[in-house]
Amino acid sequence: MKFTAVINKEGKLYVAWCPELDIASQGKDVEEALANLKEAIELYLEDEDAELPENAPLLTTIEVGDVKAARGIGT
Repeated sequence: MKFTAVINKEGKLYVAWCPELDIASQGKDVEEALANLKEAIELYLEDEDAELPENAPLLTTIEVGDVKAARGIGT
């Protein structure tokens, strides 16, 4: 299974958050925060009743072309 990890620096710590499951963890660096989040997700999913919430956000990435080059189109 793949989940999204959103990482923010808060003070001296990094906080990693999984929006699909609304689970967060922290660490002294990005790698530790991600490792801790992975462990938290695995523990959550061990619960037999664990399910993705119906209103789980759907996330994706999009690519945007060179805006400056696009301005010249059609002029």
